[in-house]
Amino acid sequence: MTRESWEGCMLLLMALLASASGSFVGINIGTDISNLPSASTIISILKTQMIKHVRLLDADRQMLTALANTGIEVMVSVPMDQLLKIGESRSEAANWINKNIVPYLPATNITYIAVGNEVLTTIPNAALVLVPAMQFIQSALLAANLNFQVKVSSPQSMGMIPKSFPPSTAAFNSTWNSVMYQFLQFLKNTGSSFMLNAQPYYGYTRGNGIFPIDYALFRSLTPNKQIVDPNTLFYYSNMFDAMVDAAYYSMQALNFTGIPVLVTASGWPSLGGANEPDATIDNALVYNSNLVSHVLNGSGTPSQPNIPINTYVYELFNENLRPGPISEKNWGIYNPNGTAVYTLNFGSVNESNDTVPSGLVGVFCVANSSADSTALKESLDWACGPGSANCSAIQPGQPCYESDNIVATASYAFNDYYHRTQANGGTCNFGNTAMITSVDPSHGSCIFAGSMGSNATTSDGSTTSGTIGPTVDGSQLQLLEWCCIHIVPLVLSFGFAL
Repeated sequence: MTRESWEGCMLLLMALLASASGSFVGINIGTDISNLPSASTIISILKTQMIKHVRLLDADRQMLTALANTGIEVMVSVPMDQLLKIGESRSEAANWINKNIVPYLPATNITYIAVGNEVLTTIPNAALVLVPAMQFIQSALLAANLNFQVKVSSPQSMGMIPKSFPPSTAAFNSTWNSVMYQFLQFLKNTGSSFMLNAQPYYGYTRGNGIFPIDYALFRSLTPNKQIVDPNTLFYYSNMFDAMVDAAYYSMQALNFTGIPVLVTASGWPSLGGANEPDATIDNALVYNSNLVSHVLNGSGTPSQPNIPINTYVYELFNENLRPGPISEKNWGIYNPNGTAVYTLNFGSVNESNDTVPSGLVGVFCVANSSADSTALKESLDWACGPGSANCSAIQPGQPCYESDNIVATASYAFNDYYHRTQANGGTCNFGNTAMITSVDPSHGSCIFAGSMGSNATTSDGSTTSGTIGPTVDGSQLQLLEWCCIHIVPLVLSFGFAL
């Protein structure tokens, strides 16, 4: 059995198992908030949003208790301020596991422990204790017979990859080669994932115009703006995929393959300072909506098309106590008081219908009822004229016609324009006469773009249903057959869980 056959087999099995279970999008829950909502309120939001995976940035007792019997998969974090003592003491690691993990299982479905966060790029002096801390945590899980239930890793920053484009030439900062080799060997030995915080917002804003914003926001690129890796000739339609592939190639540069990337944080801020013009609600909504759709279609990346990119959106709440610029405090999809900054649909990619060209479901651009009627009329005329909105439904005799209700009429036009154009930069503003809402304004036979539907309609008119995931071609089928005959029985004989 060659190493290549073994790794190819394992990658194919992981891809097929991921496809069977479905790729997922989870959420980060930070706590740098002056008035953090109660655990029960947070659980209610998670259930309403149908979020099945959460990453806690600590091991909060109230949250772990509230998550019991919800079915939500939980990633618990070892805080940075506890990393040193755990990395220097096996007994401290055991105490941490016995206090923060053991009492909550199996009622709370804890599946991952994230040891620290971006340790090597934020507190490099702790580099020497990172892998020992992970090893001690793993030993404690093994002693508690929880090593198959709970996996251990540590989120890394894109700052670990000084030159991430083209992805094929990416490599980790050589300063940390020794630590990264031990880190990757640990992940390989334990069947864990490489946790990556992939934030195209920073890649774009710090790139000084090198890449177009459409590339960062998952918007379609014109032919003259296509991004190509000159070494592999892979086309990259978005910066997120390029970042993930940079991580895969960086691992390959240290001779490690077969370790899946798990994106532990990705999002876009909805508000910024005067020098942060790209931190807007529209961009945050576009980025995160397209991110969710991209992840849930299970398409993988150009270099790893059969490995879904499970991702945790950053984040649930705006964190007003975070230091730094205004944008740092405004990554949440909710305000701390529980009101939505904007509406993000975490459901299946098959839950949108053909009335939503942009793929944004449950999001509506409507007229502000307090806006001046003259300004509304001017905005309505623009939307149905130069804006090219489809205004046929608000004509006399049509289902959305209301001659004496300028707000309702303008709302339909604004919403149609927004859903048709947001992927290419269209916004919900109209001279400050419009606003984003999650309240569906549809009524009777007047259906607004963005209303919920049961099937997605493709560009050729066909409908899709079921889980979208990787397919298996003839050569892969032969490899899978070989795996099932030679590898799977061997793995199972050692008691390993696939």
